[in-house]
Amino acid sequence: MTGLCQIVGMGPGDPELLTLKAVRCLAEADVVAWFAARGKPGHARVIAGDHVTSAARTLRFDYPYTTGVSVDDPAYLEGMGRFYDDCAAQLSEALALGRRVVVLCEGDPFLYGSAMYLFDRLSPHHRCEVVPGITGMSGCWSAACLPMVHGDDILSVLPATLDGDRLAACLAQGDAHVIMKIGRNLPKVRDALRRAGREAQAIYVERGTQPEQLCLAMERAPDRAPYFSMILVPGRRRPR
Repeated sequence: MTGLCQIVGMGPGDPELLTLKAVRCLAEADVVAWFAARGKPGHARVIAGDHVTSAARTLRFDYPYTTGVSVDDPAYLEGMGRFYDDCAAQLSEALALGRRVVVLCEGDPFLYGSAMYLFDRLSPHHRCEVVPGITGMSGCWSAACLPMVHGDDILSVLPATLDGDRLAACLAQGDAHVIMKIGRNLPKVRDALRRAGREAQAIYVERGTQPEQLCLAMERAPDRAPYFSMILVPGRRRPR
């Protein structure tokens, strides 16, 4: 007997942006699991709120690292690999008993979502479904009332963890850009935007769709950025 693992997108932050299917999955879940930084409740769990029933068993997976170890350090990949193996093993036990397991994921699970690493480990052995969520980027450009692509504009999604030269080169190409994973990379991103000649068009969005959201022209952006922030560079506004 095997259960069903549903990896469910929780959207960009506003609980009202949960899909009807996400809410139904939470109502039917036997087990609800999510990732969190140590000492924090977990953003996906906060969004889910009271949709997680008291009857469901909950599993909280604390990341072994967040910013303490560089992603370039071999120890990071090794440690995170062990972490995801352990998480998958715990969920496998529940699935082997025929349970319906829901894994919460901010935004959309397959866009830089940690839950995709559980999908890779579980899907060869168990039934798995993915419930898409509204992406963080669409939440942010909607919060900023910023049309992003027009006509045949090209949109690129860039992680701020790229080195500065590569980031500047990518920003100099294409039309519209979304820069994610800002955090402590903000000074590097700001410099890359200037070098690419795109800073004047860039919009900084912090905690988009959440009550404390902040949308500013890049020149007015703060010197430090939280994890839930991104920078939007809209495409060319050609006359029709």
